Amino acid sequence: MVERTDDGRYIVVDGRRWRASDPAIPESLRAELVAELMAARRLVKSDPKTARPRVQDAKVALGERGEPWWSPTEDGRRTRLAATIRSLLSHRDGTTICPSDAARVVGGEDWREHMSLAREVAAALHDEGVVEVQQKGEMVPDPRQARGPIRIARTRLSQT
Repeated sequence: MVERTDDGRYIVVDGRRWRASDPAIPESLRAELVAELMAARRLVKSDPKTARPRVQDAKVALGERGEPWWSPTEDGRRTRLAATIRSLLSHRDGTTICPSDAARVVGGEDWREHMSLAREVAAALHDEGVVEVQQKGEMVPDPRQARGPIRIARTRLSQT
């Protein structure tokens, strides 16, 4: 078993403290993020240019890098949501995700409070050309105008 600090915020390995993953992340999503992290780490030697941003995104999504998960700011949540969206899309390779997946990672049991921010972050990633926002399988030209359920997909360019 991994040794943790009393507050649970760090794990201790060979006397060194490392930030622990956010314990509020639902297990199924945590497993996906860890799988993405491991897949990205395996690529570091053969394709570091692609692998390193993926490792960073997965670590930020898990709460192991970036702002501490126990005292996030609005900007920290945005950064973590963006990293989570990119990581889950990379892991699911070719499928879409719901903004609630990212909100669940960042918000834990209070994920509903983060839904509007998750949609805002998805819209910002859309503006950057990183993702497409879809409704009923069709691309939404302006995600900020979308009402009702949306899905987030990698852009066709980022899938190649």
